[in-house]
Amino acid sequence: MTADINFTAFFDATPSPYLVLDTDLVIRYANPAYLQATRRTGEELIGKYFFDALPENPGIPCDAEHSLKASLHRVLDTKAPDTLVLQRYDICAPDQLSGFEERWWSNIHTPIPGPDGTVAWIVQRSEDVTAIIHSRWARQLTEEFTEREKGLAAELYVRARELQRLNEELRQAHARERQVGIALQEAMLQAPDLNRHDDNIAVRYLPATTSLNVCGDWYDVVDLPPDRYAVAVGDVVGHGLPAAAVMGMLRSALSAAIRAIPSPAQALEVLGLYARSIEGATAATAVKVLIDTRSRLIIYSSAGHLPPVLVHRDGTCELLDQATDPPLGARPYHVPRPQAGLPYTPGDTLVLYTDGLIERHDEDIDTGLARLISVLAQSRALAPGQIAEALPARLGVTSGARDDIALVVIRL
Repeated sequence: MTADINFTAFFDATPSPYLVLDTDLVIRYANPAYLQATRRTGEELIGKYFFDALPENPGIPCDAEHSLKASLHRVLDTKAPDTLVLQRYDICAPDQLSGFEERWWSNIHTPIPGPDGTVAWIVQRSEDVTAIIHSRWARQLTEEFTEREKGLAAELYVRARELQRLNEELRQAHARERQVGIALQEAMLQAPDLNRHDDNIAVRYLPATTSLNVCGDWYDVVDLPPDRYAVAVGDVVGHGLPAAAVMGMLRSALSAAIRAIPSPAQALEVLGLYARSIEGATAATAVKVLIDTRSRLIIYSSAGHLPPVLVHRDGTCELLDQATDPPLGARPYHVPRPQAGLPYTPGDTLVLYTDGLIERHDEDIDTGLARLISVLAQSRALAPGQIAEALPARLGVTSGARDDIALVVIRL
């Protein structure tokens, strides 16, 4: 049972200072505790860029604005909370000679996602710890505490600052690892023949939110002159480098097989036999589609994969689900795989994808498939690249999902 809570009233009542910023770092809400802590009015803060409304004290050397701004941008980039353990950020005080009053804060920045999964708001919780820094206890460190106690207090402060520095280094190292992962994944998904289809094929790859951009989903495009081309998507179980290595082997093998045997079913038969010799390839899925532009025919076969969707110009949709067989390597012996075909009309759109696009942990896969069909019908007039951009947004996975996503959109 969901509680009926007035969250504005809640934040107005809480004694902790809270601020809400939009993605441009413009202040959209400040509770009474925040106004009291900063000695500002709502008119002086609401609707203003944070660092214009609350400028840093140029007379202190700690570069407070840089630290605070970096924390806020980390929240936007990582979509995860960020904490500043101990941060000096003085507030404007016209009654002071310097124009500022010394303040120390403990800040927690928390992202609030919008309907599409991207950060829509940042909630800043700022606890004023200036009194602790200037407390009698702190002053007594030089008067009553033993040398050991003074050392422990100083060590605690130093360790807090060191922890903040190490966290920043870890964030930078993680960012470098993600860049390496992106480069590796892009190299493994290169499809030279795709360059000849800029006008009618768009592809997208979105890594799982828990991975470093190296996963097991893939796509491929192979030209078969003079008037045919083949498209495939596949999904290897797991994430990380082991799944990516298996993906690379299966993708290369299927690309070679379809060039030698231009039959989707027979190419998947070869791939299934090969998969049984590779550790980690069992239960991988794939779907291969052959498009004959002269006869305007789609020929396909699926190894346990979700069905591609053919979207007609009038908005009706057909599932390519008449030639589905178990995943690769699932059978201990060889059995010919099924193959089916259906005609298309120029201007139709064919969409191949992996399960991360539609699968949700709290609902049946058929619900996700029905949602995909509905979105495709509404998007049929868009260009392939626009559809490839719109689908993740309208299905709520722009920022990634629990599983990685490979997507191919073809204007036939």
